[in-house]
Amino acid sequence: MTPVALQALGPDWLDPEFLISTFGLIGVLAIVFAESGLLIGFFLPGDSLLFTTGLLVADGQYLRYPLWLVCLLITISAIAGDQVGYLFGRKVGPALFRRPNSKLFKQENLLKAHDFFEKYGARSIVLARFVPIVRTFTPIVAGVSRMNYRTFVVYNVVGGILWGTGVTVLGYFLGQIPFVKANIEYILIGIVFVSVLPIIFELTRAWLAARRGTTPAERRAAAEAEREAREYAQAEQAREQH
Repeated sequence: MTPVALQALGPDWLDPEFLISTFGLIGVLAIVFAESGLLIGFFLPGDSLLFTTGLLVADGQYLRYPLWLVCLLITISAIAGDQVGYLFGRKVGPALFRRPNSKLFKQENLLKAHDFFEKYGARSIVLARFVPIVRTFTPIVAGVSRMNYRTFVVYNVVGGILWGTGVTVLGYFLGQIPFVKANIEYILIGIVFVSVLPIIFELTRAWLAARRGTTPAERRAAAEAEREAREYAQAEQAREQH
C-alpha cells in the first residue's frame, strides 16, 4: 500500500494487508474475535480488515480458501467474541464503570457504548457491529445490564452474520472490479472514514449540547425530574379528590 494510505489507516502493523500476509486467516479470526468483545481489541481494524480479506480471497493472494469457508469462520469468530464480551460484562458487573483509565481502557469508550445500548436497546447488538469502538464495548455493556441471554444470542448471531459475512462478501465482489483494484488504498480509506462517521456525529452532537449547556446526561436527568414531578402532582391531585 502507498505511504498515504498507511498513514490514514494507522501504523504499518495495523495495515490489513500486512496483517493478512503475515498471520493469514488465523490472524484475521483472532483479530475479529478480539475486536468483537475483548476490552483490548477496540483499536484493531475491523471493517477494512474484512473488506481486504474478501478482496484477497478473490485474488487468491495470501488466502487460498473458498469464500463460504472464510465467511463462516469469520462469522463464528465474531459471534464468539461478542459472547465472551457479554459473559465478561455479566461477571464484572457495574464495577467495570468504576475501573480507572489506563492505556488500553478508557471510561469514555464504555460510556459511549452504554449510551448507544440505552438508545437502541437489543437492536444495538446488531447496529454496533458497524460502529468501531462501540462494536467492542456494546456486548460488555449488554452483559453488565443483564440483558436477557436468549435475546442477546439471537441479535448476536444476526449481527455476526450481517457484519462478518456482509463486509467480506462486499470486498470479494467489489475487489474484482478493475477500478476498485486500481484504487484499493483510497477505497480502504473511504471505508475507515465511513465507519467512524457515527462517532464523529456523536462527538459533534455532544459538543453542541455542551455549548448549549445540556449534555445527554443532563437531559436524561431533567427528563427524570420532570417525570417525578408529574407523578407527584398526579398523586397530590388524587389525594385531594379523596
